[in-house]
Amino acid sequence: MQPQQGAVHRQRVVRGAGIGAVSARLAEAVLRDERAVLPVAAYCPRYEVTLSLVSVLGAGGVQQMLDPPMTADERAALENSAASLREAGRRILAVTP
Repeated sequence: MQPQQGAVHRQRVVRGAGIGAVSARLAEAVLRDERAVLPVAAYCPRYEVTLSLVSVLGAGGVQQMLDPPMTADERAALENSAASLREAGRRILAVTP
């Protein structure tokens, strides 16, 4: 293995370990019904799209999505992002047989 290939391999291992640790933490919060406050992606009815927001995670999965305080500009940017995601989803579903 060339030195550059070794570095890439180490990065993949580290990344995989990080993903594993996060997955374990989320599973722990659900299995123990911790009602832990964590950033997770889930469908948000308010925006009609899946977003990653700070949420309360317990035995039933996401029990509550928290709406962080935002300025009017930040709120508008979030709404624009949600609209872009909805439109992308519509385009993908229109192409899928």
